[in-house]
Amino acid sequence: MTRPTARVLALLELLQTGGTHTVGELAGRLGVDERTVRRYITHLTDLDIPIRSLRGRYGGYQLAPGYRMPPLMLTDDEAVAVLLGLLTSRNGSTVAHAVDSATAKLRRVLPARLTTRLEALIHTAEFTAADHPEVTVATAVLLRVAEATREHRTLAITYTDRNGRHSERTVHPYGLVAHSDRWYLTGRDSRSDEVRQFRLDRITTATVLSETFTPPEEFEPSAHLLAALATTPYRHEVSVRVQGTAAQIRSLIPEAIATLHDINSSRTDPEPWVRVRIQAEQLEWIPPLLAGLNRPFVIEHPAELNDAVRALANRLTAAADGRTESPR
Repeated sequence: MTRPTARVLALLELLQTGGTHTVGELAGRLGVDERTVRRYITHLTDLDIPIRSLRGRYGGYQLAPGYRMPPLMLTDDEAVAVLLGLLTSRNGSTVAHAVDSATAKLRRVLPARLTTRLEALIHTAEFTAADHPEVTVATAVLLRVAEATREHRTLAITYTDRNGRHSERTVHPYGLVAHSDRWYLTGRDSRSDEVRQFRLDRITTATVLSETFTPPEEFEPSAHLLAALATTPYRHEVSVRVQGTAAQIRSLIPEAIATLHDINSSRTDPEPWVRVRIQAEQLEWIPPLLAGLNRPFVIEHPAELNDAVRALANRLTAAADGRTESPR
């Protein structure tokens, strides 16, 4: 929990004890200056907490009579589910300080018995998932995109693509998808008149327009996103034939990495084969992927991939023979 958040909530606790509290008294209890206390008061009033400001010699701040934050009535299972959701999302696409603030509020409003047990979970739980760079999505953008998607209304956005180019777009939003710690909007782009994917962290502004539209029937935003990610053009266009069924290969290669196409069996080779197509900026990671399939494969292109596979085979052979260097 961040210190400013903790102090704001501590201020609320002080006000809930009743009576009128002077700015000087509150500043001393919180260990901050009087200007900071006034700023914390503003934070609380922005949350619709009824705080009265009294002027004069005996003036100060007090909560409206009869007001008190009610306890949040959750079962043990519900409280743990909410808390774990907050803790595990801290390194994802959610803004970290918002997670800290929400966690602090949850701890403050739960009954004492639950709070004590959740404190133990907070201080003992560890997560093995690697930290990811924080990808900040503006809350206003996320909510407006969700609103437009639900109500089938056209969305005007300001967008920055991966090359840093800025543009103004109008989009028919078909769906919101969270994938690999990022939020994506899938919809028809007015500029290209094609279904496109837009990362929400690259949307600067979003305005919901009055115009409505009818989305295509049985459209699956997540499936469309994964297919689009797998076919995004990069430096190398890889094509490999792999022996096996599409279901067998798909269990080892995620949809966001490659597209699969069945190949008709021939009389000379009745075994099923699948063509795997991958777009890649670098080739070094593909030979280990192919080796992990543990199935016969044939590289169609590019030719450089054959060299990369041979290099991996040489390194593995050298390691099996106890040599520190791969043979030339």
